[in-house]
Amino acid sequence: MALPRTAASKQAAVEDVAPVRDDETKGGGVQSLARAFSILEEIARNRDGISLAELSKSVQLHNSTTFHLVKTMVSLGYVRQIKDSKRYRIGRPLFALAASSLDEIEMVSLATPVLEDLCHDTGETSHFAVRMGNQVLIVAERAGDGVFQMVSRAGAVRPAHCTALGKALLGAMTPPQFDRYLKTATLAPFTQKTLTDADLLVREIDNVRRNGTAFDDGELNTEVRCCATPVWDFTGQAVGAIGISGPIWRLSIQTLQEKARLVRQAADRLSTEFGWVSAEPG
Repeated sequence: MALPRTAASKQAAVEDVAPVRDDETKGGGVQSLARAFSILEEIARNRDGISLAELSKSVQLHNSTTFHLVKTMVSLGYVRQIKDSKRYRIGRPLFALAASSLDEIEMVSLATPVLEDLCHDTGETSHFAVRMGNQVLIVAERAGDGVFQMVSRAGAVRPAHCTALGKALLGAMTPPQFDRYLKTATLAPFTQKTLTDADLLVREIDNVRRNGTAFDDGELNTEVRCCATPVWDFTGQAVGAIGISGPIWRLSIQTLQEKARLVRQAADRLSTEFGWVSAEPG
């Protein structure tokens, strides 16, 4: 996705091509900041990386000027250089800064079109949820077109151990995080199928990690089946989970497993919107 050129990049484009001087960084820091941000923006526009020569040409700065600025950003981690090709890419600390700005409103904005398409493709209600302590918070949902839809209003809180959305997020935890969850969570029974034994839940989450998809077969509501998959952000962390739910008479186990493929595709699409890259070179 192309990034718009900002005032910073426009300013840098019309400046001369002289190398960076000490007086610029002390008394004329605004110019150096403008140049630095224009460089970051240009690197971000090139997801496969960009060479020093290409970068200098794009921002209309001398090679030495660009090199000194990029070298500083590399030392800080905000830019990284791919070992083999020597091309520059955005560094993870910058992703972490951006991640902190992703609040629920932005999440809903990104998730809504994906949820709408998932509803259309599966005919079932779709949900996007985030972790809230030992529970999950549904931040967006879209009802399907079929008869008898399982709708959970946005803002609803659900237990993690007996919902597909919750299990997907548990499966995305690191082992220490999951251990802490097991020590502090109450595995309350909701139906006869609810997993209230910690050892059984551990085995269930192991399956989620192997398969990438979590299922709920009447564990919270005896009349409802669900499946869900984690959604990843650009830091490689699970930012939430996306899933579908429907009545057991319409969603047989086989049908649910078939539709799980569409849920995984939706999760990949939404993860991409959050900046996730499955396999990065370098």
